[in-house]
Amino acid sequence: MSAGGHGGGKRRGRKHPEHEEHENHERWLVSYADMMTLLLVLFVVLFAMSQVDKEKFAALASGLSEAFGAPVSALSSAGTNSDASVLDSLDAAVDVQIPPAPAAESDVDAAAAQAAAQEAANVAAEARAEYDQLAAARDAIDAALAAAGHAGTARYEIDERGLTVHIVSDPVLFGPEEATLQPQGRTILDAVAPTLAALPNDLAIEGHANSLPVTPGGPWPSNWELSAYRATTVVRHLAAAGVPQDRMSGTGYSDTRPVVPASDPDALSLNRRVDVVVLSDASAEARQLLPGLDAPAQAAPAPAAAPAQEGTHE
Repeated sequence: MSAGGHGGGKRRGRKHPEHEEHENHERWLVSYADMMTLLLVLFVVLFAMSQVDKEKFAALASGLSEAFGAPVSALSSAGTNSDASVLDSLDAAVDVQIPPAPAAESDVDAAAAQAAAQEAANVAAEARAEYDQLAAARDAIDAALAAAGHAGTARYEIDERGLTVHIVSDPVLFGPEEATLQPQGRTILDAVAPTLAALPNDLAIEGHANSLPVTPGGPWPSNWELSAYRATTVVRHLAAAGVPQDRMSGTGYSDTRPVVPASDPDALSLNRRVDVVVLSDASAEARQLLPGLDAPAQAAPAPAAAPAQEGTHE
């Protein structure tokens, strides 16, 4: 065996020196190429968008013209721009016009004022026609009462509700603290029933009492029951005389709605009454004008009221 070398049995490897990382100085070329590609695509898109499809544009313009009812204009005039020739071959029917400018504020105000004046005139005409109809009913009722020999037994008023016929209860319709019709009351209701039946209006029958209380321990707990029963008594009599029941209603108001104050000498007789209200079917605006139309009639001298019956009860 031969002996090993001086260096022993192992061979030592030689170390390589470490080098710095190589820097790529051409990396900017990648970003530059990307940017140039994007710019190329942008210009291609812009170029494509600048090409006008004449047939499609003509169809679009015609559709807009039909939809909006007015021609549509894209170019003010040919020749003002070198690119105007692009649309030269379009259909001549596709004309472009600028829509009219909005109306001036003064024109709008004038139109609104004119519309308001027209509406006021229409309401006034409706109120006049309604008043004439109610006045004709009033005259017919008054003539019927006069023909039956009971002239002056009713008072009339036309207001927002319609025509109110005030029939004095004492002693015409009912006796004191009674809800049974007097013979004279039946004659009066029979006289006015045909006129009321011929009217198309609804009727409100309202019973009223004066300020005197009922007799304690009597047949009526209060004037509320007495006034309501008197109203329904008149409703039943008018229904039997031919007035349609579905057009009538009866209500008692006790002494809450006097026509004259309690200090008036005729308060006991005038406030003890039954009202027949011919309800107006006109519009609310027209009904508001009815009292003003009836003012001259109310200013005329009223017929003398029936003397109040003596007593300390309703």
